[in-house]
Amino acid sequence: MLTNTRNPWLFSVLLLILSYYIECFSTAGDTLSAAESLSVSESLVSQGSIFELGFFKPGTSSNIYLGIWYKKFDVMVKDISIVWVANRENPLTDPSSSRLELSEDGNLVLLDRSSKKPYWSTNLAFPMSNSTEAIIGGDGNFVLRDRYNLSTIFWESFDHPTDTLLPGGKLRIDKITGKSKQLISWKNSEDPAPGMFSFGLDPNGGSQYVLEWNRSQSYWSSGIWNGRFFNLAPEMKQNSIFNYTFVSNENESYFTYSLNNSTFIPSRFVINISGMIQQQMWLAGHCNWNISWFQPRQKSNVYALCGAFGMSYENVSNPCQCLQGFEPFSVKDTKLYDWSGGCVRKSSLQCEDSMNTNGERDWFLKKSNVRLPVNSKVNLTGSATTCELVCMKNCSCAAYAYNSSSGCMIWEGPLLNLQQLSDGGEAGQDIYLRLSASEHRSTSLRGNKWNVWVIVSVLLPATALLSWLCIWFLSKGKVKPKGEKDSSNDLRLFDFSAEIHAINDASNTKDCLKKRGKKDVELPLFSYESVSATTNNFSDANKLGEGGFGPVYKGKLLKGQEIAVKMLSKRSGQGLEEFRNEITLIAKLQHRNLVRLLGCCIELDENILIYEYMPNRSLDFFLFDPTKKQTLDWRARFQIIEGVAQGLLYLHHYSRILAWLECLEPMKHKQTQIGLLELMGTCLLNMLWRAFSL
Repeated sequence: MLTNTRNPWLFSVLLLILSYYIECFSTAGDTLSAAESLSVSESLVSQGSIFELGFFKPGTSSNIYLGIWYKKFDVMVKDISIVWVANRENPLTDPSSSRLELSEDGNLVLLDRSSKKPYWSTNLAFPMSNSTEAIIGGDGNFVLRDRYNLSTIFWESFDHPTDTLLPGGKLRIDKITGKSKQLISWKNSEDPAPGMFSFGLDPNGGSQYVLEWNRSQSYWSSGIWNGRFFNLAPEMKQNSIFNYTFVSNENESYFTYSLNNSTFIPSRFVINISGMIQQQMWLAGHCNWNISWFQPRQKSNVYALCGAFGMSYENVSNPCQCLQGFEPFSVKDTKLYDWSGGCVRKSSLQCEDSMNTNGERDWFLKKSNVRLPVNSKVNLTGSATTCELVCMKNCSCAAYAYNSSSGCMIWEGPLLNLQQLSDGGEAGQDIYLRLSASEHRSTSLRGNKWNVWVIVSVLLPATALLSWLCIWFLSKGKVKPKGEKDSSNDLRLFDFSAEIHAINDASNTKDCLKKRGKKDVELPLFSYESVSATTNNFSDANKLGEGGFGPVYKGKLLKGQEIAVKMLSKRSGQGLEEFRNEITLIAKLQHRNLVRLLGCCIELDENILIYEYMPNRSLDFFLFDPTKKQTLDWRARFQIIEGVAQGLLYLHHYSRILAWLECLEPMKHKQTQIGLLELMGTCLLNMLWRAFSL
């Protein structure tokens, strides 16, 4: 009774085990014959189960491709074992109706049966019999042949490689037809479409192989074959594993390789998505491809590795980044990102945007220690300022560089092959990248907003206070007499970066006798017409505010630099002498943390001062506002305190104004200095208290 109840159960178990082993040990066919077709769920497997031909979806992609891969790795790592793809430029999307079959004329055809649309074909023109068959060989070669005469080969995948050369395959050029075979990289790890990098025989002749970008720009060569190996690729010498061969005769030239070891080792010669050639072997137990050698040795040596407006970096795992003001063309993860698409601008240039009516102009961002892109379009003589103006006037100009030896270089269109060099290595150069005005604004607000500008804004109120104190001091101003004309000082065209240099405070002297008789700092004098033009005729839209001195306007030069224009109100009671004194005073207080006085205008009974424009406003905007002061963390507070301390130290010990005060009569100097320091101390200590008590 017990035996009878167990027999059905034992029979079911044995049947299940038997079916499992039948499935495991059964071998799919390796041949596709006439009137047969291969669906998405089917495959061909070579003798020995080394290679498999079938359909696959790379990564997370929904696209369907016909390809060949190493059979042993299909469960775990099929995606990294693909060695050939048929329809790499024409993926299928419907798995239910996709088929590979032999057509009536003997061609292999990959089609969508529902739409009758062919996605790939061997496309042989000469007549063939209906006795053709397709077979996947143990060497990974997919062959279309005559089944009655197996030596008659009509077509083979080895003659149409994608990114991989298998042992026994040939990378050749037919000298009779002129046709050559190349390895072309995948676009990215999820798209087998042809990428930007290729490897093949030098199109200019010779017996060397070259790596090229866009099938046009060579960036590495193997050197010529010397009978044993290629001169610039010593890794390809004969060794215990691989045997490399180069053959050249009257019909063809080709490179091939084979395995010396009688034991089968999965291997491949591949050009990867980063533009490097690699010799790979599969090592048991590693579950990955081991790289025997590769070229070029540095990723950064690959031409245009990061695409248009991408910057490559040396000795880093992810060497590509978009330049500031640009973003990736693709939204894919950067590990899969097709850098051949490069980067695109976040904001249009002013000259490209016809809807831009706010008058904002493009600007240039300096990038230092870089290897310059190739193919500069213009080479001019002249100054750096001339070079910048020429680029600014040309909307196609994306960047410029200038040095005394090569002069002015300008790049039109996309920047390619821009490389950031490491310190201590090859000497780089400076390049100036053209960006939109909106990017300039975002740049000033990005990063550590409590950096240098905090220290600058600490001293802005101090500068305003000093401008009021200037009426206490008597000195001969170095302003040109009213009415004197200087045609060169058109404010709109003036280049402050070239004309005004930082003052070295350490060189100041307190020797009053020597100091008298020498000229003090002389500022540029600008015409009223040019000043008015920069502020749009002192329009209310450009007005920044108004104080006891008078109104302040925002102005913009033709090169895009922004300025602050301070007008002396006729109601202020301040005369020309006091105005000159203010200019003299502030000119003597130039410091890297102080807003700079750039020039002035005395014309048509108008007294005007030209300052640097500070877009982040004064520190009191944050310190004295009940809401905004809550945004300051303790890191910001300590930086504010440090800036205040630097301001006090500068005014007490290092400013040129103190050396100037000592040149006055002793009593007057004493009274003036006491008043100055008392007022400045009160102002800055008030800020110090505010910073601690937020």
